[in-house]
Order: sequence, then structure tokens, then C-alpha cells
Amino acid sequence: MATIPSLPSRDEVLRMARSTTDITGQLLDTAGNITRIAINTLDPRDGSGAEAVRVLRETTAELAEASASPQAQEAFYRIVDALTRLGTTGAPLAVHPASRPAQALLGVLGDSLLPVLDAVEPAVEEIAAALGELVEAASPLLPAAAGVAAGMMLALTPLIRSLADALTDATPELRRIAEALTSAPAPLLPLQVALAGRAASAGVNVVRAALPPLADLTEAAAATTKAAGPMLVAGEEVLVSALERVQPALLAATSRAGRVARATAVRVTAAVSPAADRGVVVAVSAV
Repeated sequence: MATIPSLPSRDEVLRMARSTTDITGQLLDTAGNITRIAINTLDPRDGSGAEAVRVLRETTAELAEASASPQAQEAFYRIVDALTRLGTTGAPLAVHPASRPAQALLGVLGDSLLPVLDAVEPAVEEIAAALGELVEAASPLLPAAAGVAAGMMLALTPLIRSLADALTDATPELRRIAEALTSAPAPLLPLQVALAGRAASAGVNVVRAALPPLADLTEAAAATTKAAGPMLVAGEEVLVSALERVQPALLAATSRAGRVARATAVRVTAAVSPAADRGVVVAVSAV
């Protein structure tokens, strides 16, 4: 015989009532905020609200008309078909026993990478800011780089098409090559597996033996670097000072080289370009 569940106590009822009241109040406040946003956005006092509604209506109408076109329907069909096939094939793979090592690896990497990510976060932010400044500074070169890339792609297009045609014509030969490459390593696979196992064991032993000396070497290098820190800083200071001293001479030499190059370009252009059209002189002699 089934037991009758016990009724909630008075404190539990009061707690549920307070929770329900709080949630209802938050929902009402959220609805009020959404209403205020809609009123502020579509305020008809200056006519902007009606204009926004009109633009929204026209935009949605154009989107509805575009989505009904055969091209859009074909694209939607392909997207749905791809998602269906991904879900059909991905779900069994996610629960397949073969995916357990990958899941374990992701779990270990997630636990191990969190401290690393926390440690490198300031450096990542700094390098991201520096890269942003670099991209902004190099922005005048982007159109030229895009033009060069477009030219290279246009130049490679005939080569790629020719290669595709050649591979299409050579399909039987490619199948023979694939069969030969597939059948050739088959007898060697057991031997390769055994050798791989021996290599792995030897490699593990080498790593185990090399780790203590490597740790000692790393500690010695760190101590040497720490001791030689002042000398390195002094050497950098000397190098920077030398660069600052030779900077005026480098600038002068660069300016002089630029003037010489411009003068040479003018002379070469004058020598190569055709002379200007000269006037025709007609001589009249008495007979």
C-alpha cells in the first residue's frame, strides 16, 4: 500500500511563498524595464518611433521575401541537413567507448590549463594590445597586401585548374598508387608496432634519465642569469646608448642616399623617356 506523503511544514510553505513573491516581483520589474525601453525607443513625440517601426516593418518584409526565394530555401535545406547529419553521427560518437580517452584528455587539459591561463592572462592582454597597435599602425599597408594576395590568387587559379584537370584524367593511376601504398605497409605493421613499443620504452627511459641533469642545468642557468643580470643590463644600456649616438649619422646617411637615389632616378627617366616633340622648321629658298 502506497504511503501518503507528508505535508510541508509551515516554515517550508512560508519560504516557498516568499520565493514565489520575490521571483514574481523580479519578473514584474523586468517586464516594466522592457516596457520602458520600448516606450523610450518608440517615443512618438519627435516622430522617431514611427520611423523606426516603418523601417523595421520594411526590413522584416524584405527578409521574409528573401527567405522565400529558391536560393534561400536551398541554403536552409542544406543547413538543416548538415545539422541533422551532425547530430545523428555526433551523438553516437560522444557516447562511444572510443571517445573516452578524448573526454579524459579534455578533462585533464581543462584542469591543468586553468592555472596556466590565469598565469598568462596579463601577458596575453599586453600582447593583444600591442598587436592591435601594430595592426592600426600598419593599416596603410593592408590594401597593398590585399592587392598582392588577390594577384597571387589570380595567378595560381589557372595552375590549380590545370592540376585538377590532370588529376581528374589520371584517376585510374591514382587508384593504383593508393592500392599500392595501402598494400605495401600491411606486412610491416606488426613489426612497426613492436618497434614503436620498444622505441617508446627507450624514449621513456631516456627522458627519465635526462630530467635530473636537465633540472640541474636549468637551475645553474637560472642562477647564472640572475648573477649576470647587472652585466646584461649594463650591456643593453651600452648598446642603446651607442644606437642613440649613431642615430643622427644613420639619419643623415639615409637622407643622403635618398637624395642620390632620387637624382639617379631623374637622370635615368630623362635618358630613357622619349624627347619632347620639337617644332618643325620650314626653310624657304628663292629659285
